[in-house]
Amino acid sequence: KLYFEPLTLEDVLSIYEKEKPLGVIAQFGGQTPLNLAADLEKNGVRILGTAPSVIDLAEDRDQFRAMMDKLEIPMPEAGMATTVEEAVEIAGKIGYPVMVRPSYVLGGRGMEVVHDDEAMTFYMRAAVGVTPDRPILIDRFLNHAMECEADAISDGTHAFVPAVMEHIELAGVHSGDSACIIPSRHISEKNVKTIKEYTRKIAEEMGVKGLMNMQYAIENDKVYVLEANPRASRTVPLVSKVCNINMANIATKLMTYELTGER
Repeated sequence: KLYFEPLTLEDVLSIYEKEKPLGVIAQFGGQTPLNLAADLEKNGVRILGTAPSVIDLAEDRDQFRAMMDKLEIPMPEAGMATTVEEAVEIAGKIGYPVMVRPSYVLGGRGMEVVHDDEAMTFYMRAAVGVTPDRPILIDRFLNHAMECEADAISDGTHAFVPAVMEHIELAGVHSGDSACIIPSRHISEKNVKTIKEYTRKIAEEMGVKGLMNMQYAIENDKVYVLEANPRASRTVPLVSKVCNINMANIATKLMTYELTGER
């Protein structure tokens, strides 16, 4: 059945009560269903695939950075701020220019490169809905870096990375607004191998069940992790076609394995 309803907690729960499914998959609708997953689980909905606690781990910059430190995978210097004073202090430590953006937003909304204290003050004063739960994220801006990403399929213990995509635009252009190519033309073989290795390590450490998308940047031949999205990304259909592998189908089988026993 296909329901044309808003993706809000109330509407999803009313469909859940009506249909009474064995479980719900939250990985195929972008960021919005991921934001709902924890509240759905609190309301008794069984989330199939990656657990809501893992989704929160990927969203929580401090927890995620601690995991990257444990795995010895580099990330750009970063911090989180809820006030103008905090933001200026963090930016001063990291060094301008910095990339600023709200947490938990869709499609890179509100993302900007900030070059000085005055612009940072202006940005923070204009930021709407900033709370301790939803701070502003501040990252070192990687100058003239190449951005790339990888999609992975994981069963919770083993992960497979079909392809590494090279973004045509430099890092700083949101992945939703950029073009990418497979196979890469300019990423060295060594760095493609590194990206695949990092992606596998992260998926396995997080216990991802289903799909995961990783964003990377390469600056001065060093690979940095930008973020992890434990869900299908907009590139899954492209990777599936180019690599001749039905990622959505395989991921669904992995997520429903505990219900069906079929792989």
